[in-house]
Amino acid sequence: MPDRTLLRTPSGSGRAVSDAGVVRDALGVGVAVGVSGFAFGITAAGSGISLAQAAVLSLLVFTGASQFALVGALAAGGNPLTAAAGAFFLGTRNAFYGLQLAQVLRLPRRMRPVAAHGVIDETSLVALAQPDRRSARIGFAVTGVTIYALWNLTTVLGVLGASALGDPEAWGIDAAGPAVFLALLAPMLRSRTERAVAATAVLLVLAGQPLLPAGVPVLVAVLAVPVTLALRERAPRTVGTADREEAAPPSGGEREEES
Repeated sequence: MPDRTLLRTPSGSGRAVSDAGVVRDALGVGVAVGVSGFAFGITAAGSGISLAQAAVLSLLVFTGASQFALVGALAAGGNPLTAAAGAFFLGTRNAFYGLQLAQVLRLPRRMRPVAAHGVIDETSLVALAQPDRRSARIGFAVTGVTIYALWNLTTVLGVLGASALGDPEAWGIDAAGPAVFLALLAPMLRSRTERAVAATAVLLVLAGQPLLPAGVPVLVAVLAVPVTLALRERAPRTVGTADREEAAPPSGGEREEES
C-alpha cells in the first residue's frame, strides 16, 4: 500500500500527505494524553474510589473530562446526582463528534460499534484535522488505540501509587490532558463566533467555580452558546459580515468582476 496520498487543495494545487507523519503526530497526542490516566487514578483514589471502580470507569466510560468531572465533584463533596449529571453532559459532546466523524471516516458497519467507543476529544480533533479520509482513519485509529491502552494502564498505576506520588498538581500530570486538547482545539476556532463561545464558556466556569456546588459550573458553561448567539444577533450587521468573511476559506482564484 503506498505511503503517500495526493490530495487537491481548494486552490487546485496538490500536496503529499505522509502516512508515517500522521502516525507520528497521532502517537504524540496519544502518549501525551494517555499518561494523564495517572492523574485520574490518583484523583480517583483520593476521592475514595476503589481500584476496581476506577478501572471500570476507564474501560467503559473512557472520556477523560467526564471521568475527572465525576470524581472531582465527589471529592469536593458534591451530590452524586449532580456529579453524574455534569459527567453525562460533558460526555454528550462525543455524540456530536460522532455525527461529523461518520461522514469523514465512512467506516464499514461492522466496525462502527468499536469505533464509537473511541470517539473522544483527541481522536476527533486528530481525525478532523486530516486533509483526506485515509489520513483521518489512520489518525483516528492510532490516537484511539494509544490513548485507550495508556489511559487504562496508567489509571491502575495511578491508583496503586497514589500514596507514593502524592498531589498530581505537584507533578503537573493533571495539566497534560487539558493542555493537549486546548492545543488541538485552538486552531479550529477560526471565526469570531467560535472564539466568543469558547471565551464565554471559560468565563462562566471561572465565575461559577467559587459560587456554585461542585459539578454545576460545567453545566452552566453550556449557556455560552445561546448567550453568544443572542449577543451576535443584536450586534451591527457589519459584525456578522466580518465573521462570515473570516470563517470563509481563502479563494485560489481572482474575484469575479461585478457586471
